[in-house]
Amino acid sequence: MASTNDLAQTLHEIYLADDVFPQDLGGDLTLDAAYDAQFELLNLRVGDGEKLAGWKVGLTAKAMQEQQGIDEPCLGHLLSSGQVTSPAEFDFEALKSPGFENELCLRIDRTLSDNPTFDEVTDAVGAVAPALEIIEKRSHFGLNFSLAIAGNAQQHAFVTGPFTPFSVDMDLAATTATVNVNDEEVEQATGAEVLGNPINSVVWLAQALARRGRAVEQGSLIMSGSFTRQYSLSPGDHVRTSFEGIGEVSARFA
Repeated sequence: MASTNDLAQTLHEIYLADDVFPQDLGGDLTLDAAYDAQFELLNLRVGDGEKLAGWKVGLTAKAMQEQQGIDEPCLGHLLSSGQVTSPAEFDFEALKSPGFENELCLRIDRTLSDNPTFDEVTDAVGAVAPALEIIEKRSHFGLNFSLAIAGNAQQHAFVTGPFTPFSVDMDLAATTATVNVNDEEVEQATGAEVLGNPINSVVWLAQALARRGRAVEQGSLIMSGSFTRQYSLSPGDHVRTSFEGIGEVSARFA
């Protein structure tokens, strides 16, 4: 198996060439090695002038885990260049097997400890926005989960609606997301699907990052995980998701 640094360099070059990942890339890659490669990929991106915006937590809902055949959450990094304001427009033909997920984006206003409590995370959240994660299946979770993690957990972009100041009165677990595709309602789900509460995603993330020598730092944006299953996209699709009491986010794929 190639070193994680070599794998990260190869993944970086594939992204620059806007290509897909060969399924045998990385060989028999362990999950720990996959995360090492992802973090080195992040270093290469930052070295090229990108800026870390925050983190995504994936596979938090049972519907997502069952769909992807994975029974644990995962994480990826968010780049500032990947943040798009709603309403967003994407060139479908420029995307690699795209899809979307329905999430909340949380802004963290102070650096978290390595093992924060639910209340500590709640106190640190400064604002919340309705969001869509736009994913690309350059490598499918079910076929080669470790390679997908090394390649940043399918993350391509994240669309955010207006940020609302967060207060402890907001019950994110009870927040209902209503998903519309091409003006047809296709699903409703609550934040309870996200590890019981999207706040728990940030608790998990802080612990996972600490094991790898990193932290959820002040100013980080956190995509807390999809309320629903992952949806595939087709040319011409229009996606609109409203989060009760928080707002609406939308994207078109021309």
